[in-house]
Amino acid sequence: MGKTGKENEGMTNIRLREDGLAVVILDQSLLPGRMEYLEAATPEEMYDAIAGLKVRGAPAIGIFAAYCMAVLARRESVRIAEGARDGGTGGAAELLGVMKKHGDHLRTSRPTAVNLSWAVERVLESAEKAYAAETEKAGVYIIADAMMKEAKAIHEEDIAMCRAISEYGLTLIKDGDGILTHCNAGPLATSRYGTALGPILLGNERGMDFRVFADETRPLLQGARLTAYELQQAGVDVTLICDNMASMVMKNGWVQACFVGCDRVAANGDTANKIGTSAVAILAKHYGIPFYVLGPTSTVDLDCASGEEIPIELRKPGEIREMFYGEPVAPEGVKCYNPAFDVTDSSLITAIVTEKGICRPPFTESLAKVKLEGVCGI
Repeated sequence: MGKTGKENEGMTNIRLREDGLAVVILDQSLLPGRMEYLEAATPEEMYDAIAGLKVRGAPAIGIFAAYCMAVLARRESVRIAEGARDGGTGGAAELLGVMKKHGDHLRTSRPTAVNLSWAVERVLESAEKAYAAETEKAGVYIIADAMMKEAKAIHEEDIAMCRAISEYGLTLIKDGDGILTHCNAGPLATSRYGTALGPILLGNERGMDFRVFADETRPLLQGARLTAYELQQAGVDVTLICDNMASMVMKNGWVQACFVGCDRVAANGDTANKIGTSAVAILAKHYGIPFYVLGPTSTVDLDCASGEEIPIELRKPGEIREMFYGEPVAPEGVKCYNPAFDVTDSSLITAIVTEKGICRPPFTESLAKVKLEGVCGI
């Protein structure tokens, strides 16, 4: 994965390289100290970008994965066409097979965020439709173009979804409110406004003032490195707190709502998000503060009955013992338990805000309607 040398593109986090043969990302693992753009052109670089948290946030991972599949299809189509006498017409089936293997590999980079597998599957389905429409006459370039078109559509749809989520979320808060966030679900994790930060940024554009308390979000500090950075850049009043300070700011009456993102929402409303989210929800319940989950309907997984079925990614112990420290802060060899996510029980969630509307309990009904019919209806 190589540097592009372009460091003046603002907060653009994902885009295609001009020739369409690589995906360019803002390396989130280096923020806020350095704004550096990287190119992912090979399956290995793409896998590493997701697993290494160079690109993160469920919607952003989905957008990136879609572009990765499209880029790989372009590269593979050239290889197949150059080796075929018919210019690639007979290699369409081969391209489909190769792309399915690439998709299976990419899906394993992070198992919890449903947007990853959703985006890969959607781009593969576009390839299969193009192949079926052309039958035996389908060329590899026709299939690759269909995948690229679908990837761009996913990105454009996410921009529109973030705006809609922001509009709905803004109806839940008022000027002057204090809002507590956990992890990062802003433009870096999605596109444009983001999800959990979207209402705050949209309201800020309209002249509203909010006081945001951003959990640092141990152990990878997405709140400190990313959320605080995004909000400060936007001119929002943001105060960084350690995760274990959330109870204090709630008790002091400084928080009127909690906004968090989501990586997967089960059919019953149980929600997987960054580790520590469930603790925030428990505290909010105790202090009578509304707890809102914000995310696109693509994160709703009706095939997953409850949070017990959501796979939880376990990460390396070094993230707890030594990452971001000059030297290890724990004894060498001490055991570490490092789940990347936890599941917030639906009973702790006030509402789930989607681009189609605000879903409220009973979530088994409202989520099914928003996913299948495009409206919340509750």
